[in-house]
Amino acid sequence: MVGLRFTEKHVLGGLIALLVLTAPAALALPKYRLQAITQFHLDDGSGLAALDRRVMSCSYCHVKESGGAPWNPFGEAIRATFKANAEAGGKAKFPEILSILLKSEQDADGDTYPDALEVWAKTLPGDAESKPTEPLETVQAEFEAAGGVGQFGPQETEKK
Repeated sequence: MVGLRFTEKHVLGGLIALLVLTAPAALALPKYRLQAITQFHLDDGSGLAALDRRVMSCSYCHVKESGGAPWNPFGEAIRATFKANAEAGGKAKFPEILSILLKSEQDADGDTYPDALEVWAKTLPGDAESKPTEPLETVQAEFEAAGGVGQFGPQETEKK
């Protein structure tokens, strides 16, 4: 019986250690994704969007759902915008890069809808199969009436 308790303690201790070691990886969320959720107005203010990958999955910019290389066309456009900014002597951070990219009226995935329209319509700007169902002119008019690309400018952060 003592041997059994010893084993139970080891199993329980092992499970706790495994949970402690894997929890940070499971809860870790890339900073860029969290910034984009806010900047693209995908969060309802509850903070739950940061935990729900259905709101903005890694495949928004990456080929694989798990993130990392390679990037889809929108992710590559973000990378190219970073590179162009740096080569021009700029030091823009991610929110500014997103704003620069969306203002450029590019269509990374080539589906005829500019990236900013796709962000606003909550379709994927890096996936040509994911596009608004309304005609381009209709989506463009609604987008402009809602504030246009200016609504995706970098968010002001509170200083603490």
